[in-house]
Amino acid sequence: MARRQGNLRTPGAGWRWLVLRGCLLFLANASYYLALAALPLATTVALYFAAPLMMVALAALLLGPARWLAVGCGFAGVLIVVRPGSSLFDWASLLPVFAGLNYALSMVLSRRLGMQHSAAVQAFHGNLVLLLGALLLSVVFGGGGHPSLAFLIRGWVMPAPGDFLLMITCGAIAAGATTLLTQAYRIASPAAVAPFEYSGMIWGVVWGWLFWSDWPDAVAWTGITSICGTGLFVVWHEAGERRVAARSVRAA
Repeated sequence: MARRQGNLRTPGAGWRWLVLRGCLLFLANASYYLALAALPLATTVALYFAAPLMMVALAALLLGPARWLAVGCGFAGVLIVVRPGSSLFDWASLLPVFAGLNYALSMVLSRRLGMQHSAAVQAFHGNLVLLLGALLLSVVFGGGGHPSLAFLIRGWVMPAPGDFLLMITCGAIAAGATTLLTQAYRIASPAAVAPFEYSGMIWGVVWGWLFWSDWPDAVAWTGITSICGTGLFVVWHEAGERRVAARSVRAA
């Protein structure tokens, strides 16, 4: 195993992979926030949780029947929430799925980069790309349209002192969470770590109801239950495989 770099310098071509990971995270974050402007919080979070399913599929090309069944059931839940072809379909519902795909790719890449770079190094470069991308968007856009587009291209408004405090708080929380998640995906397989992120679904429903009075309807609950149930199954299945492997090692 190659020696892991503990400082922020990335010798050779290693910085290109770190920048690529940062670009994937930028696309994931931008798509997620664009979706929040047009969709209820619980719906956005539920669709974003297609990411762990994608990680399970991306972690290995040859999955067992149980994993493929879990992935299939999870994506069925995504389709139920999105409701393609119905009058309730909104193209913005594809944004959190796209965000989940980019996030999944970035976390799988974190696992591979972890052989050379620490979580702090990956988080630093990722946040640097996010900052540069956000500055670029702020310079380019200004206008209106669909709620998601209006949110993206809205003209610049100087934040009030209270808004600045909220932004700083969000930044500190996001920086800490990004570092911890990167460390988790660096030292463990994505298929084992990703399902634990489903606890965010609980908070998505709670905060959406408390702040915006958004409550999923019966169809949305069916999809959400399918997605979260798949995540719990993957946790159980991965834990069982680890126990079997541990017993085999002890027996040998």
